[in-house]
Amino acid sequence: MEQKRSQIYLKGVYLKIMDPKYEALFTPWKIGNVEIKNRIVMCPMGGTSLFGWFELGGCHFDKEAAKLFIERANNNVGLIIPGIAPLRDTFWGKWLWQNPKMFEELKEFMDEIHKTGAKLFVQLTAGMGRSWAITELVAPLHRNKFTRKLIKPILDTSHELASPSPQPSRWAHDIICPEMTKEQIHEIIEAFAKTAKLCRDAGVDGVEVHAVHEGYLLDQFAIEFFNKRTDEYGGSFENRYRFAAEVVKAIKASCGDDYPVSLRYSVESKMKGFCEGAMPGEEYTEVGRNMTESERAAKYLQDAGYDMLNADNGTYDSWYWAHPPMYMPQNCNLDDVAHIKEFVDIPVVCAGRMEPDVGAKAVAEGKIDGVGVARQFLTDPEWITKIIEDRLEEIKPCICCHSGCFNFSSSKGHANTQDLTDTMGLARCALNPKTMQSKKYKIVPAKKKKNIAVIGGGIGGMEVAIVAAQRGHTVTLYEKSGVLGGVFIAAAAPSFKEKDRDLIAWYNREIRKYPSITVKMNTEVKDINSLGADEVVVATGSVANRIPVKGADEFGIQAVEYLLDEKQVGENVVVVGGGLTGCEIAYDLYLKGKKPVIVEMMDDLVVTPGVALANTSFLRDFFKTNKVPVYLESKTTEIRKDGVTVATKDGKTVDVPADSVILSVGYKPAPVAPKGKHVHIVGDAAKVGNLRTVIWQAWDVAMKL
Repeated sequence: MEQKRSQIYLKGVYLKIMDPKYEALFTPWKIGNVEIKNRIVMCPMGGTSLFGWFELGGCHFDKEAAKLFIERANNNVGLIIPGIAPLRDTFWGKWLWQNPKMFEELKEFMDEIHKTGAKLFVQLTAGMGRSWAITELVAPLHRNKFTRKLIKPILDTSHELASPSPQPSRWAHDIICPEMTKEQIHEIIEAFAKTAKLCRDAGVDGVEVHAVHEGYLLDQFAIEFFNKRTDEYGGSFENRYRFAAEVVKAIKASCGDDYPVSLRYSVESKMKGFCEGAMPGEEYTEVGRNMTESERAAKYLQDAGYDMLNADNGTYDSWYWAHPPMYMPQNCNLDDVAHIKEFVDIPVVCAGRMEPDVGAKAVAEGKIDGVGVARQFLTDPEWITKIIEDRLEEIKPCICCHSGCFNFSSSKGHANTQDLTDTMGLARCALNPKTMQSKKYKIVPAKKKKNIAVIGGGIGGMEVAIVAAQRGHTVTLYEKSGVLGGVFIAAAAPSFKEKDRDLIAWYNREIRKYPSITVKMNTEVKDINSLGADEVVVATGSVANRIPVKGADEFGIQAVEYLLDEKQVGENVVVVGGGLTGCEIAYDLYLKGKKPVIVEMMDDLVVTPGVALANTSFLRDFFKTNKVPVYLESKTTEIRKDGVTVATKDGKTVDVPADSVILSVGYKPAPVAPKGKHVHIVGDAAKVGNLRTVIWQAWDVAMKL
């Protein structure tokens, strides 16, 4: 018998549609005296600040972020918390409260938000301290006293890096962050109060203090490992949490006791040491905030005046807890957050790869009060509406890649290697180019409708076909195999890539929605001139590189062959290549009970810019914790049936025994035709990259057809 569907009351209409297992998500609750219509919280993400983010022109009301939030509010989110708003501009050093025009625009925006029934809290940050992601471009300017002084009026790096105590930067270990003065502390507390008052007067429903969370500045003060001060802001428990307590007291004094103040909060730090995090389920000694202290801290912060805890785990040293990649378990923070709720009377929200059905069950059981979701909102703005309307298969899944939204990258000896334009444009989405880029990426009907041929049914080819069809073109997509997905099918094969597999399934369903798209499977195109198309798009991907190593062709297994299960491997496996694919293969091998060894020529694993530190640090910590042998700055000189010979960085030659050898040494483009006047090449067929480069380039081409 079909399960009875629930009725949901939305915008004055009863909708009889939703699966009842989600019902608890759509019950009202309160933060202080502010009622929220449902339990879904759009969590803050760097780059979505309503006051701009890391922009040379200084703080301003960000209309692109406002557009993002209005669209999500119109799609049934209960509470919106935009990304961090630095109290003091990163560039030029102006305080937020010194810009009254910006708050006038904010008031108009809040009127529009409230028409949707959503509520919005503005998140204000004290700063980043040692966690400030200083870039490779800026780091040399800071290291030199003369250039540091020269750029200070524009970018005061010493202010951005100021920490509770002198200590190495998380991103550039040779840079010692200066100690914050008491005058600076008091200035920040005053700025919280003044800015919160302006937010309240603009109609903002509440503010969130950023943060005793993720190893940001207030968290560094709270954690003894980082805070070595000897004044009233260091030492004892009360002293370490004094800064955060004085912030909320100042806000309440300025805005009134009834004005809600949320706190972004990490239950546990999950730290084993400097730049070393703890794996899920690992037994370790916590050097940050452990659960015992957290139980006390949560109650202490509640009593200081905070009205909600917006909670998860981790610091920048264990970044994968706060920004879980696909390797982390779904709902990874739920047990810890549910535990801390037992020690407070205020509402508690849990974030961290939260699945709606699990979140609904936790709310129904009283384990948490709200379900925090972040990057899924970037990928699909309508995902809540699709749950309500029982259209779950239409939800485009976030795959936790961080390559568009937060790809701050770092490897041994390097600060943040992310391109500066990326640093200044966070909260975009690899899978949805329109997110925070609506002026650049948009569907505009074609002036002249054409017949478009797309060669290759991978992600790039399918994306071109869909965008072209949305613009009004007629599209024929040719795929030489019997399945759509291309090389991404292999990439999605490991057990921890369930969201990647969901994405492939989404594309397979999506592309068949359009009557103007014809898909021809098992059809290899050898002559593009025979297609009779007005425009041809080549999306045939890439092929694996071959390495000039003795025995590689005879005994080596290509990464794709392993991932597609075309060739079997033994117990002891050497992976040649420690890039992202090689590391994911080694991780997959370990999960299967194999014994992997990684050989990499570079001085660290996954040195490619554009791969988030949250993702790479998990893999590096995992291999270190589980004692997976890694040969860095080493070269494979021979591959045999029983192993490999490796030339190490210290000039030694090592024979590594192995039952199998997997080659993961990169790819090269494999277009079936050259670029021409009416021939366009996209994705890896043009230049090998990642899903972000494939999809964004697909849009770049499809919008011009």
